[in-house]
Amino acid sequence: MRKSILAGASGIALALALSACATSANNSGGGGGSAPTVEESGTSPKLTDCTNKMKNDAPQVSVWGWYPNMANVVDNFNAAHTDVQICWNNVGQGQDEYTKVQTAISAKKGLPGVVMLEADHLSSYTIQDALVDLVPYGANDVKGNFSEGAWKDVSQGDKVFGIPVDGGPMALIYRTDVFEKYGITTPPKTWAEYAEDAAKVKAAGGPVFGDLGSNVPAAFMALQIQKGAVPFGYDINDPQSLTVRLNDQASKDVLNYWADLANKGLVGKQDQFTTDYISGVVNGKYATYTSAAWAPGYLTGAGVGKGQSKGVWGVAPLPQWDEAAPVSVNWGGSTFAVTTQATDKKLAAIVAKGIYADPTSLEEGWKKQIIFPLNQTVLKSAEFADNKSEFFSGQQANKEVYLPAEAAYKGVTYAPITTYYYAQFQAVLAKINSGKTTGDEAADELQANIVKYAESQGFKVTQ
Repeated sequence: MRKSILAGASGIALALALSACATSANNSGGGGGSAPTVEESGTSPKLTDCTNKMKNDAPQVSVWGWYPNMANVVDNFNAAHTDVQICWNNVGQGQDEYTKVQTAISAKKGLPGVVMLEADHLSSYTIQDALVDLVPYGANDVKGNFSEGAWKDVSQGDKVFGIPVDGGPMALIYRTDVFEKYGITTPPKTWAEYAEDAAKVKAAGGPVFGDLGSNVPAAFMALQIQKGAVPFGYDINDPQSLTVRLNDQASKDVLNYWADLANKGLVGKQDQFTTDYISGVVNGKYATYTSAAWAPGYLTGAGVGKGQSKGVWGVAPLPQWDEAAPVSVNWGGSTFAVTTQATDKKLAAIVAKGIYADPTSLEEGWKKQIIFPLNQTVLKSAEFADNKSEFFSGQQANKEVYLPAEAAYKGVTYAPITTYYYAQFQAVLAKINSGKTTGDEAADELQANIVKYAESQGFKVTQ
């Protein structure tokens, strides 16, 4: 039996389908260990609407992807392969792409063979039988290229639904000039120290210390996980059962912490990734930015690190709740997944495993601060570890901060209702910012909303 889900985010409603059986004949397969042989019939058709030009006459696999240097990545792959060629299109990123993905799933046609997806959205599509389990197609052959946490993010039980490419180990970016001016000699190591430093800077007439942006629910989920929260429990082998725990004490503690900072005027309430927010970052309105390893690339592309905001940035490990028991968390990260609409899944899997995996593409990616790669061949290289970041004024950010954070990250279990959950989380964060609710009340409201929604879609919910 199938039931429809309406998943809203950024004002866009998507129709999702819950399947009583989350696997199909096309994506069923074995568990860990060596991959079984898969026989494929048919040949991928020649595609005529490709953005790129082919390097040879090999069968083609269509790909949707949005990386800034995607054109070069595709050319690098095609030049190295005589067995398959990529036909690439950029149909947008984030919600723009997901809308097109969902439309094609609902229509049962129109999906490419390989699609770029963020790791936290994989479950939303596997439950609709839209993605192929890659284990029978050699996923475990490349498992060793990634850390435990990165692999867990793309895995559900003994199945693998995406090949990791980049990630977002979180850290604390800060203004060295602001810290120096207000006598903060070392970045805060704990969240208690963060609050103390925020109060110190405010008392001296300085800027707000950070920001409680309601439009970054994924970041706040990560911060709750750092405190010990486990928002969801989900097993693809029991796809209509879902554990929802969004109002446990750890989740409430984090929301109360940030609500208290916001109410005291110690952090701002501006939505992030907006023109006003970036202007504030450039002009020194915020002393810190709690963000991920992709942030330097994003900030650079947005004009930060130039002019008056050049040479004033440093990065430190993410503050901890318990310095003696540090927890690393992740915000963001992309994968390449094979869709069940792929004409030739074996060839599509070759693409998913090989795209953005060659040394040239990976080097170009991180050297231009586009991505934080998850491939261990890069992460273990001396060149990457010892790199002196231009954005951070020569600081060896990878060695000092991001590499240890990525290595310590253990992965997360995401729910198949991620889009709806993020939209509801965003709504309660906005209510905190407006002073209409406390952290406790926001967590209870979010729990009630998500449980009610999940049960209305046919899930058996455990709280």
